[in-house]
Amino acid sequence: MNEGKATVGENDLHAYVDGLLDDGRRAEVEAWLEAHPQEAERVAGWWSQNERIRDAFAGDYIARIDDPDLLRPDGSPSAVAGHRARIARIGLAAAATLLIFAAGFGTGRMLPAGTVPAAGASDTSLAAEARSAFLIYTSEVRHPVEVGADQQEHLAAWLGKRLDYRLRVPDLSSLGYALVGGRLVPVAGKPGALLMYQNPAGQRLTMMIGRNDENSETSFRLDVQAPLRTFYWIDGPIGYAVTGEISADALRAVADECYRQMEEA
Repeated sequence: MNEGKATVGENDLHAYVDGLLDDGRRAEVEAWLEAHPQEAERVAGWWSQNERIRDAFAGDYIARIDDPDLLRPDGSPSAVAGHRARIARIGLAAAATLLIFAAGFGTGRMLPAGTVPAAGASDTSLAAEARSAFLIYTSEVRHPVEVGADQQEHLAAWLGKRLDYRLRVPDLSSLGYALVGGRLVPVAGKPGALLMYQNPAGQRLTMMIGRNDENSETSFRLDVQAPLRTFYWIDGPIGYAVTGEISADALRAVADECYRQMEEA
């Protein structure tokens, strides 16, 4: 990612889209985006994508810019509405490209208006633990997993029981990845699951699943610690993190597919 006078990273951009920045930092990010049109296009794409998902799946409880809940008593737009308008302005120049981009990008999750995604220890530590597990286990040649893909039914039942959760092992064959197997791992001091996949070139990626009943839901977030990338999200008490040494777009496709299949479970 390009850097300007202000240091702006992936986490700043996701926090900007989620409306989590204070006024000063938000102004810095907006100035940086104006100087980096390609990144502004990406940010506007995230917003456009999330708006489409709201329209398709969320129903009437999703507030829009003209919703009375987003207006002050005098009828003027609230801070939330203003934030949406700023994002729309930044991405206006790339609108035609974004319409194509957003239509085919995936099924990323966005929270109902008024819900504040957690940005504290619960979700950031999930990304850190997922990175550590990836580095430790994907480098193993003989014993990367405890239970192999040939015992997938047992694997799902065993790990699901430890998580107190109906675990479904995602099928990523459509993306070129076959299940290697899985293992029990600690996640935030509690039993968690690590699933491992591998493509024909031997490139591996992992999916970590952990449970914390005190979690707050989050949208998809990207954590980058080069050369690793981790897409992670929290859905109710269950947190998910997909990690790999692949491009953000390729990893996002994996995360989208895992999310879709988990929702069907």
